[in-house]
Amino acid sequence: MVWTAAALGCLHTVLGPDHYLPFVMLARAEKWSRPRTAAVTFLCGLGHVGSSVVIGAALAGMGMAVSGWSGSRWAELHGLRGAIAAWALMGLGAAYGVWGLVRARRGLPHRHPHLHEDGMAHVHEHGHAAEHLHPHRAGGKTWSPWVLFIVFVFGPCESLIPLMLASWAAAGWAGIVLTTAAFSVTTVATIMAVTGLLLVGVGRIPLGPLDRYAHAAAGGSLALCGAAILCLGL
Repeated sequence: MVWTAAALGCLHTVLGPDHYLPFVMLARAEKWSRPRTAAVTFLCGLGHVGSSVVIGAALAGMGMAVSGWSGSRWAELHGLRGAIAAWALMGLGAAYGVWGLVRARRGLPHRHPHLHEDGMAHVHEHGHAAEHLHPHRAGGKTWSPWVLFIVFVFGPCESLIPLMLASWAAAGWAGIVLTTAAFSVTTVATIMAVTGLLLVGVGRIPLGPLDRYAHAAAGGSLALCGAAILCLGL
């Protein structure tokens, strides 16, 4: 059961891009340092599994059997949590994407006509410096990590609660502790590992002039992750 839990923790993380893509895109767009990215990823992963652990332990304490989970009121509420998390991720992505587009458009070069005293006229082109748009200043404090944390806490680990109930029936609380630990450790470790590997790869891609659209791309990816959860059940 422990090895099954560890395998499920790894597999469900790798197959769900919503577990790591938000961190990759936001870290690239907001230029998070590696320690900050690791800290945000770890805390969100911990919140993701922790909320399901609390619910699973409470249901085991009430004596729910794994056979009674499917189709139960608790399973429906668990699914509702997932829908709320998906819509929240879509909303966060849409808002962030729009802000990113506005920011990118303001940063595009534009022209100003000038008329000199001697009657000579000319037009010069320039863009607004990035420091004029500092709500998401690199290295500064932003709201996105906290919103991500809330979304991940609401997002359920679909396979964890049935696994906990089955472990409780087979080996009591000792089984739950071992199974939960294996699932949680592999889930959080996989989230951090995949995020780190993708960031290394993404960091090697030169964006050039497209870098100004990094925030818009990050917002779009978050919205797509939320849509994938709703439509495909990822």
